[in-house]
Amino acid sequence: MASSIEQPVIIIAMGVSGTGKSTLGSALAESLGLPFIDGDDLHPPSNIAKMSSGQPLTDADREPWLTLIRETGAEKVPVVMACSALKRHYRDVLRGEDGEKPRTYFVYIKGSREVLLDRMQKRQGHFFKVDMLDSQFEALESPEGEEGVVMVPLEESTEAQVAKAEQELL
Repeated sequence: MASSIEQPVIIIAMGVSGTGKSTLGSALAESLGLPFIDGDDLHPPSNIAKMSSGQPLTDADREPWLTLIRETGAEKVPVVMACSALKRHYRDVLRGEDGEKPRTYFVYIKGSREVLLDRMQKRQGHFFKVDMLDSQFEALESPEGEEGVVMVPLEESTEAQVAKAEQELL
């Protein structure tokens, strides 16, 4: 990966459920020749059971999961990952301590509730329930303006999102 961004690096595709974090993350990883890890695959069974029953996770549920994502990414750098990272505190956990390597960047997939609701109603085989979408929007603390964050519109094609992310990150 030839780039102007500081190495080693973790790039995290982020946003509320249904934005296509896994799709964008895997496409960006492929384009950059990097491995991809979906943060959803790192959830403990207790978190998956809770979400499958329609209950949103608490910060206490998320903290060890976010730490595991950070640790897993740090072992695999450079790497592209997917994680909702809805709150500033979550992103801070994923960033690690000030000045700590690896450096973490975020690609925020921004979309409206209406577009996301339509996408989620068409989605098959995922543990996230549509009725939890509102709780995700309530929890979302927009990362726009934070250092190391690139925003890509949900409505753009995956290819256009990848191109924009690469243009702003590299």
